[in-house]
Amino acid sequence: MCRVFIGADPQLWESQTRSIRMDGMVTSVRLENMFWTVLEEIAVRDDMNVPQLLHQLYNESIDEGHDLGNFTSFLRVCCLRFIDLRLKGLLRDGTDALPAERILKIEAEKRLLRARPAPGRPN
Repeated sequence: MCRVFIGADPQLWESQTRSIRMDGMVTSVRLENMFWTVLEEIAVRDDMNVPQLLHQLYNESIDEGHDLGNFTSFLRVCCLRFIDLRLKGLLRDGTDALPAERILKIEAEKRLLRARPAPGRPN
């Protein structure tokens, strides 16, 4: 299995720094090329460019009260989450995606089911 990862194109994990203007300030974000590719796919899906997407993600996260001390880690998780949602069939190619609130409800229900003890097993 490791060969699939070891033999991949090394450009995938090479880092690239991009400067982005957010709220009048310029900041730099350094991510591996594979993450930039996923962010580009998300942005296109939402009819934005990557700087617009990052700006929106940042502002909406702040509005939700999240502490984004490590914005690049947050972006990596966003990319992995996007891929995971697609693999689970909750996001489809194109624009026929389930609404965000519906996806979050489905995930919450699954978390509750996992948290319940199995019948016949002690708590």
